[in-house]
Amino acid sequence: MSALESAKKIKARFGDLVSEPMEFRGEISLKINNAEKIFDVCSFAKEQIGFGYLVDITSVDNYGEDPRWTVVYHLRAIVNGDEIRLKADVSEEKSQLPSVLPVWRTANWHEREIYDMMGIRFSGHPDLRRILMWEGYPYFPLRKDFPLAGKPTDLPGVAFTKPAPLEGGPFVTLPSGADAVSREPRVRNPEE
Repeated sequence: MSALESAKKIKARFGDLVSEPMEFRGEISLKINNAEKIFDVCSFAKEQIGFGYLVDITSVDNYGEDPRWTVVYHLRAIVNGDEIRLKADVSEEKSQLPSVLPVWRTANWHEREIYDMMGIRFSGHPDLRRILMWEGYPYFPLRKDFPLAGKPTDLPGVAFTKPAPLEGGPFVTLPSGADAVSREPRVRNPEE
């Protein structure tokens, strides 16, 4: 069964809950019209069609639009290598989806990262806590309204308070020089 046939099978099972399969550059995507049903669609895709491998879960910030976020599930069938993509929109007011951790255990880290970076919660996740930022960090750094320069912290010692210098540091090699030995930092500064 091809990826397009698999997508059509999902569409036939869920009807208007799922969009018609969209094909772009040979990749098949389905839009889930009710994000609350993503667990049911994922369960069906794994158990009935054979998409046993959750490659990734990603999120897109559609800042300024409603719904604000799109969560994208990348699925692969190990047997034949077919891949499909499931997309579910999440509004800023709700900012929550059902966890697919019971379907694929690998969803654990993906959902935690999306929560940590975007602030989207996954109901039913047994351990939804930050994975990259420290507990208590009040912001979500991958949101488009987060400033590129970052935000100052009131927690000294947790994060750098000044930019770390890169140029001329003790472990930075020079792009020029006759050979690798002359670019070595210890050769330039023998006292270090």
